[in-house]
Amino acid sequence: MLKLRDVTKEFRVGAFGGRSVRAVKGVNFEVAPGEVVSLIGESGSGKSTLGRMILGLNPVTSGSITFDDLPVRAGKEYYRRVQGIFQDPFSSFNPVFKADRVFGMIKETYHPAVPAAEWAGRVDSALRDVRLNPDQVLGKYPHQLSGGQLQRLLIARALLLDIKLLVADEITSMLDASTRIDVLNLLAELKARGLGVLYITHDLSLGSYLAERTVVLRRGSVVEMGPTERVFGDPLHPYTRELLSAVPRLHEAWDDPTPVDDCPYHREGGSGGLFEAGPGHLVACAELETCVRP
Repeated sequence: MLKLRDVTKEFRVGAFGGRSVRAVKGVNFEVAPGEVVSLIGESGSGKSTLGRMILGLNPVTSGSITFDDLPVRAGKEYYRRVQGIFQDPFSSFNPVFKADRVFGMIKETYHPAVPAAEWAGRVDSALRDVRLNPDQVLGKYPHQLSGGQLQRLLIARALLLDIKLLVADEITSMLDASTRIDVLNLLAELKARGLGVLYITHDLSLGSYLAERTVVLRRGSVVEMGPTERVFGDPLHPYTRELLSAVPRLHEAWDDPTPVDDCPYHREGGSGGLFEAGPGHLVACAELETCVRP
């Protein structure tokens, strides 16, 4: 379904754009129908930049992103099948429009021929699918609803388009703990219906909750990826181990993680790419700048 091949993104910076910064470097991964893939990394690792390129909001500098074997192009037909939900749900709504208007715009743009009564039934069904009571959210302004309700409204909007892929960028970071689990369980239900999800997060515990595969991003490059149970159960890259060691545990005192700097792939003399450490489990050399094949 979604395929990224050697995707690189550079931004022009400085006075008159005299310098360039490479935010994403040669990224490769896929998202299959009905699969949840977690894209994990610290702030500034390039996660959101990748999400924006997948959504056609930023152009790719080099490499390719395809959806159903067709190049990604922002536009009505693409957004009928691919939608994004972002960290701050309040920024996704016009504060002067009631929630009804969100669904009215979907009808006007994508389903103009659907009779009003039938459309009302579809809206009602979509809202109940995301565990919202239509009577409690329709007719309300965004400021009258909670962050969790707004995120569910955005998911309901996506359902009305019958999308195939959802790009969820830090969608739980502004929600309280109980609401986070509700939203993640909702994504799990949608996955069971065949929806593919790219779940972008810096929170490892949430990233491991429902993803079959995990991609770890550092400074714009993939350093480890594979089945979630392998990446979390047997982390091989030093950066992945640092991330996991930084997760606080309720039953023990938490200390600053000690950096891990051993890299067996570097000692073996890798090419700076990804090495297969096990079935589907790929890991990069920890010293990409200096590690060269003899």
